[in-house]
Amino acid sequence: MRLATTDPTLRRTLELDEGRRTLAYRCSAGIWTVGVGHNLETRAIPEEAVDLIFSADLEAAISEAATLSPVGLCETRQRVLVEMVYQMGISAVRGFRRFLSALEAEDYDEAAREMLDSAWARQTPARAQRAAQRMRSGEDDRR
Repeated sequence: MRLATTDPTLRRTLELDEGRRTLAYRCSAGIWTVGVGHNLETRAIPEEAVDLIFSADLEAAISEAATLSPVGLCETRQRVLVEMVYQMGISAVRGFRRFLSALEAEDYDEAAREMLDSAWARQTPARAQRAAQRMRSGEDDRR
């Protein structure tokens, strides 16, 4: 076969018939699908796509966390804030008002306590404990 993935007619026809979606949806057969007819139930997402999506999500989390970060916050604590935004989303982290106030006051013990006094910590306790420890100490763990 001489056709290639770059064939513009083939690409145009498939995109017209399959549609193009950036959010997962159930196709007419009830199968979870994303992109241009990518069947999520039988075909893995290529590693390159995982890396691309991860980079885009991480860039968004860094940008959003920067809107919450007090000036002078060390890199370790910035990372914790980014990780929280990455996991929960900016709106949820904005709801951690006492945590954010403690960050602003540079009271990192209190910030860690507030992190652990949350539904987030109850849902992901090991992750929250590691993040709180790094918030307290200002030092990255040696994973």
